Amino acid sequence: MATRTIWKGAISFGLVHIPVGLHTATTDSGVDFDWLDKRTMDPVGYKRINKRTGKEIDRDNIVKGVQYADGEYVIVSADEIAEAYPRTTQTIEIQRFVQAADVSFVYLERPYYIEPINRGHKVYALLRDTLAKTGKIGIAKVVIQTKQHLAALIPSGDALVLNLMRWGEEVKSMKGLDLPSSKAKNMTPSATELKMAKMLVEDMSGPWDPGDFQDEFRQAIMGLVEKKARAGKTETVIEPQEETPAYADNVIDLTELLQRSLKGGKKRDSGARKTSAKSAKSAKKAAPRKRAAKKTTAKSRSGSARKAA
Repeated sequence: MATRTIWKGAISFGLVHIPVGLHTATTDSGVDFDWLDKRTMDPVGYKRINKRTGKEIDRDNIVKGVQYADGEYVIVSADEIAEAYPRTTQTIEIQRFVQAADVSFVYLERPYYIEPINRGHKVYALLRDTLAKTGKIGIAKVVIQTKQHLAALIPSGDALVLNLMRWGEEVKSMKGLDLPSSKAKNMTPSATELKMAKMLVEDMSGPWDPGDFQDEFRQAIMGLVEKKARAGKTETVIEPQEETPAYADNVIDLTELLQRSLKGGKKRDSGARKTSAKSAKSAKKAAPRKRAAKKTTAKSRSGSARKAA
């Protein structure tokens, strides 16, 4: 089934640009329970409530604050937030190629299918096949709707998949967990135990078919919904109209640029080295600011954790 393109831009690594579009690769299949007013069958939304007084407040009286210590907040204005937003580049900029086996699944969050556009199919296939044959994936940065994401560019059959990732600071350390050490002698299984375990795994093994696994809770609820609907037990709910979000569509055809880059020879290599040196210099200057930002983020999360506790 064809899906709507939600983002258009290009994959970029070195001087190579591949024009692409993103398509959602997943759909929510859980049961969505909406709140309704049982007296009128009107949808129930959320109100802005002052937690101390219990009174509803106007949008104009709401400011955004970041907690950096217990009970202490720093107020950040709308202009300051807008200034901090990452610059939109319409580019999936690959930072590094790494071995796929080195990236834990715990970092992967949400997948998108990448489709080549504007005659970018041949270079798309070249990158896909190269990654598949080398066992590598591309680690990239991409800005989608003003938010910067870390992402993995992964070959999957005929497609390249862009899987948004959690940042390193968002994944908790395993330190403190009572885990059996792989090096502990008293945890090493005997030859008999290992043989029996392997036999059990082999006995339960089979081909991967996602259709074999179903959400039983959803099936039960939706079966009940269908049964009640056939019996005429339904209520009419009028939903308020919502605006359809707009997506950027200003895509530059980079095929000609790609061809020039591939024929650039020594000039291209020289330019790449200069660009890398300039990027390294800029990154060095930005490092203190990044460390300060991470420190503030860590304090903010620490305060939030204490509050939640």
